[in-house]
Amino acid sequence: MRHRKHTFKVGRTGSHNRCMLANMLKSLVEHERIETTIVKAKELRRHADRLVTLAKKNTLAARRQAIAKMMIRFNTLTPKEARELKKDPANDKACNGDRKVVGKLFTELASRFAARNGGYTRIIKKGHRVGDNASTCYIEYLA
Repeated sequence: MRHRKHTFKVGRTGSHNRCMLANMLKSLVEHERIETTIVKAKELRRHADRLVTLAKKNTLAARRQAIAKMMIRFNTLTPKEARELKKDPANDKACNGDRKVVGKLFTELASRFAARNGGYTRIIKKGHRVGDNASTCYIEYLA
């Protein structure tokens, strides 16, 4: 019997599942609301709630675990990009968006859910997709 053996199988390999969830996590943190299928949203909810719990710890180890979970690769900045970023930290064109995703997770989302003990996301059913009639929904962080 396979009691308590939760696996996320949607006809993909394990590496594809990990990459897909990492991309969905980055998009969810960045936009705070994404549209996907219900099966993917239910799996994403588990990982998104754990990310917020890590962000609430606000330690270096937690930050590194979140970076690994979202598969963020920090590209090294050229000296010109580093100078521009130092001069104006809010400059969007100085670096890639992955750096901002980690910052948003550990500042904005962690402070928003500081008094909450879990259940940071919500799934809202939308309807069926036109092409393959898959059940779709929105997954979003609570306000």
